[in-house]
Amino acid sequence: MKEFFKYVLATVVGLIVFGLFIAIFGIMSLVGVVASGQSTQNVSKNTVLVMNLDGTIEEQSQTDMFAAITGSGTSSTGLNEIIDAIKKAKNNDNIKGIYIEAGTPMTSYATLQEIRNALSDFKKSGKWIVAYGDSYTQGAYYVASVANKVYMNPSGMLDIHGIAAQPMYLKDLLGKVGVRYEVVKVGTFKSATEMYTETQMSEANREQTTAYVNGLWANVVKAISGSRKLTTDSINSYADKLIAFDSAENMVKYKLIDKLLYTDEVKAEVKKLLKIDEDKSINQIGISDMQYVKSEKRKGDEIAVYYAYGTIVEEPVSGLMSQEHSIVAKEVCEDLNKLADDENVKAVVLRVNSPGGSAYASEQLWRSVMKIKEKKPVVVSMGDYAASGGYYMSCAADWIVAQPTTLTGSIGIFGAFPDASELATKKLGLHFDEVKTNRNSTFGSIYARPINAEERNILQNYINEGYFLFRQRVADGRKQTTEDIEKIAQGRVWLGQDAIGIKLVDQLGGLDDAVEKAAKLAKLDEYHTADYPGSLSFVDQLMQVTGSKGNYLDDKMKLTLGELYQPFLELQTLSQQEPIQARLPFYPNIR
Repeated sequence: MKEFFKYVLATVVGLIVFGLFIAIFGIMSLVGVVASGQSTQNVSKNTVLVMNLDGTIEEQSQTDMFAAITGSGTSSTGLNEIIDAIKKAKNNDNIKGIYIEAGTPMTSYATLQEIRNALSDFKKSGKWIVAYGDSYTQGAYYVASVANKVYMNPSGMLDIHGIAAQPMYLKDLLGKVGVRYEVVKVGTFKSATEMYTETQMSEANREQTTAYVNGLWANVVKAISGSRKLTTDSINSYADKLIAFDSAENMVKYKLIDKLLYTDEVKAEVKKLLKIDEDKSINQIGISDMQYVKSEKRKGDEIAVYYAYGTIVEEPVSGLMSQEHSIVAKEVCEDLNKLADDENVKAVVLRVNSPGGSAYASEQLWRSVMKIKEKKPVVVSMGDYAASGGYYMSCAADWIVAQPTTLTGSIGIFGAFPDASELATKKLGLHFDEVKTNRNSTFGSIYARPINAEERNILQNYINEGYFLFRQRVADGRKQTTEDIEKIAQGRVWLGQDAIGIKLVDQLGGLDDAVEKAAKLAKLDEYHTADYPGSLSFVDQLMQVTGSKGNYLDDKMKLTLGELYQPFLELQTLSQQEPIQARLPFYPNIR
């Protein structure tokens, strides 16, 4: 019997060792497959850069090795990846032009403006851009209109309808199940809490929303009219009559489209530009492949570009919200502190794209920016949003650059405290009794009773102190008095083009402008940039795949729910959110 168990045990051990060997060999093989596709990419002569303007555009690309191997996942591209590809294409003699294939870009106008500006700069090289779409969304057309030629399928549609904001209000929905919110805030324009307490916009919120919606649209119209040589009145008239349902032939008549072509005919037009025969194939290279194309040798000192985007939180969150990229203060502060201490990094550009979040976490991020500033220049480049907590973490920088269409400011703080006592006692029939040692020992028991007057007063004083601190941070960073900041604070949201006039922003422009300013502040003649944080390792990505973060079902839910996804996410993560927030309404629903 002993011999039997000995042989069985030996067999089991052998199988385990063999399994480990196979697993290790498999992982090494997978890494090899991915790495082989990431070797230096050579660009053939007479090549076209193909830019598929579709899917989610994040701030920073992450090399997804698992998706590369399995073909799983949804379309997601990094803005940094797109801009870098366009720059390389401009300077690469083998690339003759860019072909834009329109789709449905899922992002906001400041990101699209960054891409459009890079394409406009590309044209200065004398190279051409051709755009084609089976159909054009308004955002896609805004970018594509910069092209030398804009083509559309004869059965296609072009959508220009203007911009609107439609805030969603949860008060009555929550009321149906016996839940209400006790809100304390500072800021007449701080509208994030209205979703819990109102059923329509306050006058203050309507005023600021009208201002930034009209400002956004004015930027879009100006850009399209300049490229297509149309009057702004013409474009507005097209938007008023919903030309998406007009005939494709009229798009040519309106001078929005140069010609209606089928896909094979577009290929013929590109071949003419490349001066190749019709029977020849077109040499193409994609955006993702361009990251493996050699660029100019890195020279000079390093300027770190750190990407901070998403809702500001103290710790990583679980559930659906984990699928959304967040600024996790604990992790970001650690990264920023390392950059502050890194002697090889001569300046830091902080790329901020955030509507805010936890007030406490925002203060910690502000502190980390201050620690960088003590040792080297720090410049902020604002993306779609850098408001509330996003502005809080930015205001300490030496210089702030924003796009004209960036939403910023929103200097204010609020606290939203759920009261589910009606749900518990009236809807569910629960009863509570109590024994306590002090007057407010049961504070925070959201199911037993509402907040009382004394507790509300205490909370209001706490929120006031947080606001005064936020306001002081801005005043110190912008070298103004708190009285001056108060005039433009109160939770008001500003477009970048308006923020520069009230000194919340120093310069209008994109990431390149921020890098250039950082170089000047650091007195660098030669420099190169490096992106932070870096991509996850293959092992880390493998752990994420087997864990709770990033799964296909949640991506599909986002696509299915559309505009309802964000409020659904808001409700799903209520218990994980900090009660004291410095943030915009979950994300302004700008269409």
